[in-house]
Amino acid sequence: MLFKDIRDYQISFLGLFLVVGISTRDWTLRPDLIGVLIATCLVTQSVLSFVISHWSLANNIDAPAASCRVGQMTNNKGQITNLRSALITSLGLSLLLRADHWTTMVIAAASAIASKFLFKFGEKHFFNPGNFGIISALVLTSDAWVSPGQWGEEWWYALLFVGTGGMTLQRIGRWDTTAAFLGSYSLLEAIRNLWLGWTWDVYWHRLMSGSLLLFALFMITDPRSIPNSRIGRVVWAACIAGLTFILRNYFFIPTAVFWALFILAPLSILLDILWLAPRFSWQMGDEGAGGAGGELLLSTPNSQLLYRRD
Repeated sequence: MLFKDIRDYQISFLGLFLVVGISTRDWTLRPDLIGVLIATCLVTQSVLSFVISHWSLANNIDAPAASCRVGQMTNNKGQITNLRSALITSLGLSLLLRADHWTTMVIAAASAIASKFLFKFGEKHFFNPGNFGIISALVLTSDAWVSPGQWGEEWWYALLFVGTGGMTLQRIGRWDTTAAFLGSYSLLEAIRNLWLGWTWDVYWHRLMSGSLLLFALFMITDPRSIPNSRIGRVVWAACIAGLTFILRNYFFIPTAVFWALFILAPLSILLDILWLAPRFSWQMGDEGAGGAGGELLLSTPNSQLLYRRD
């Protein structure tokens, strides 16, 4: 059923943004590169899921949590659900990453999906896949770039992003992350603006960025790679805002938000240890962790809750 999963909304909204950007911002996007991104993400997700599930079965893993994981990954419905996440990653990369060659897109897409399988702690990946793919392309290739100002500063873009992002965040319960990031970053920019004696139009010019709002509403809020507890998410988002402020204003890095998220992604591991909380599940419903509708599978002796993975 369409829109039964929260990710159906994200796919629809990101696809809408791509259409709006191409039709109203005169983006010179190559359809073939977008196709390469989407195909590589879907194929990489399918292949790695297949390899890992069969490796687990071949090694006869008998831990309860592992059994739940293998059962989900070999289930056809589970595979379709997994592909939703891969499609979201590919659409996010299509919106943000630019390149001249298809090989760069392959590197970005493959590394983005692979990061979910390679960089894990306690059955949870801690790098945002889309962000990892962007950083990989910037570091490993010479023709990749990100244009933070590609959306301009028109107010109706902000309304579109806030409205659609709000619908998604209401369902996954992660408004605290966006509020902590934007609140902290806005405060730091306001203090700097006052210190330098600039007019407030300069302040709003620095904040009214479509790319900044997309980051705050759709990237930093990925519930599968951010801290599980609310206090952990608030601390984590505030730290990313602080590092973004430093990188942007003192090192003059235009892609500061993406580097800040990449650098501080492992911090979520420590925050999950400091503040224990149930891990988010994409399964929708009225019960579960933090109202997110998680499907509880197992409660271990040390009170850590295990959920069916996406």
